[in-house]
Amino acid sequence: MKVVILAGGMGTRLSEATQTVPKPLVEVGDRPIIWHVMKIYAAAGFDEFVICCGYKSHMLKSYFVNYFAENYDMTVHLGENKIDFHGDASERWTVTLVNTGLHTMTGGRIKRIAPYVNNETFCVTYGDGVIDLDIRKVVDFHRSSGRLATVTAVPSPGRFGILDISQSDAVTRFHEKPDNEAGWINGGFFVVEPEVFNYIENDETSWERAPLENLARDGQLAAYQHRGFWKPMDTLRDQRELEALWNSEKAPWKVW
Repeated sequence: MKVVILAGGMGTRLSEATQTVPKPLVEVGDRPIIWHVMKIYAAAGFDEFVICCGYKSHMLKSYFVNYFAENYDMTVHLGENKIDFHGDASERWTVTLVNTGLHTMTGGRIKRIAPYVNNETFCVTYGDGVIDLDIRKVVDFHRSSGRLATVTAVPSPGRFGILDISQSDAVTRFHEKPDNEAGWINGGFFVVEPEVFNYIENDETSWERAPLENLARDGQLAAYQHRGFWKPMDTLRDQRELEALWNSEKAPWKVW
């Protein structure tokens, strides 16, 4: 099963760092945040990734092209035009990087990668949030629900959009960023069927608006409720909090 990662935004709320690198390459510890996200999926056995690039896409491509050179010891044989890398390759990922446009919205980015998921069930997430989640359980839940999409719902910290969830785990309404409401919110870890492409109109479509709202209206959006750790890296303060957790060697999202 492919994992689609939305990594093309400009990260304006983290502008202190994203002026020089795309947000997914902002580091927590000595690794980019997107590496942490990918490790969460790989821990559950998902190691095929499709990355939706946009802002500073060349830097994301360079990171993966030069992954071994950046992360492993090596011996360079100049006369033989040969490089030996030392150590076991712990990441056996297949990574497809797709330029989905500089100004394309999240829904448009998902629609653009349709040819790369082979008309199969796939995961979708953002390249800037971590969670102590067993992705395999979410996939199993999605399959048992029989719906076109599943969103991982997390308790609202009071500043995100709200999910209304029925007793049968169906999302009955998806409403984005209301004022003075509390409840469950979109945690950003999805499992979806290829039919969701029909809910996305074009590059201007935000995944968090019409597609999710209409899936909920049609009874096709399920919610996997997660009460554990979850944190997006929206601001410099968030990055520093995640950095402190990682350096404490007690990072809750380190499920590998």
